[in-house]
Amino acid sequence: TSTRSAEIGKFLCEHPLISKMSFTGSTEVGKKIMAMCASTVKKISLELGGNAPFLVFNSADVKQAVQGAMASKFRASGQTCVCANRILVQDGIYDEFIAEFTKKAKEQTVGDGLNEKTILGPVINQDQYERIIDFVADARDKGAKIITGGKEKKGKNSGFFIEPTIIADVKLSMRVAQEEIFGPVASIIKFKTEEEAIKIANSVDVGLAAYLYSQDLSQVWRVAERLQTGMVGINEGLISSVEAPFGGVKQSGFGREGSKYGMEDYVNMKYICMGNLKDVDRTS
Repeated sequence: TSTRSAEIGKFLCEHPLISKMSFTGSTEVGKKIMAMCASTVKKISLELGGNAPFLVFNSADVKQAVQGAMASKFRASGQTCVCANRILVQDGIYDEFIAEFTKKAKEQTVGDGLNEKTILGPVINQDQYERIIDFVADARDKGAKIITGGKEKKGKNSGFFIEPTIIADVKLSMRVAQEEIFGPVASIIKFKTEEEAIKIANSVDVGLAAYLYSQDLSQVWRVAERLQTGMVGINEGLISSVEAPFGGVKQSGFGREGSKYGMEDYVNMKYICMGNLKDVDRTS
């Protein structure tokens, strides 16, 4: 129900006969669920918000990185929790990446999702539409460069459509660098060193997914191990699979969905120690 969701959620969280709760949604609501489940010390899994960094190093195949960024950023019009949110590009390939990324973004068709030619549909509602427009305005006002998109649609029945938007020269003080966008807006941040990229990637309080593009295998392992996220895609922009554990760290929650680890979240481990049995019938 959409009218009694809070009431029903509280009932489920606090009911003593319910032994497990699993929630996918915002970090804000996840914290409330966690608090309500504490009254019965209930086992819970939380898959909450993300702010995925997408790191592109100088050694990366730029066209491959752009292909991955397009898939990760713009699928479902940017409305998944593992969508690339902050695209960090090393200074040696920064301009080349933006040029290729912009070219591909402009090829995307925005419109009615029932139209076979449409690639990007609308965002979910007016509140989210206005929130995204505010993100773009904040970045522009603070000195970022709107490479393409970012325009507000006007007129009756214009819908909640936002064209693919690329924002370059993003600073960490901008909202697009701090908050989960959940829309077809790509914020691009330039970095110089590996250490700087890792610091920026880990600077937020959530840690669901991350992506990195590099042809340097040593760098791949170094960076992947230091990224504070539950999942890392290496030279791959689509990482979700039913065979793989899905979940995050920090304020992105805990527990896993998918894979055998997701199944284990729904059972309890029990240790049974047995000894000193006499005259045991071993045939039964």
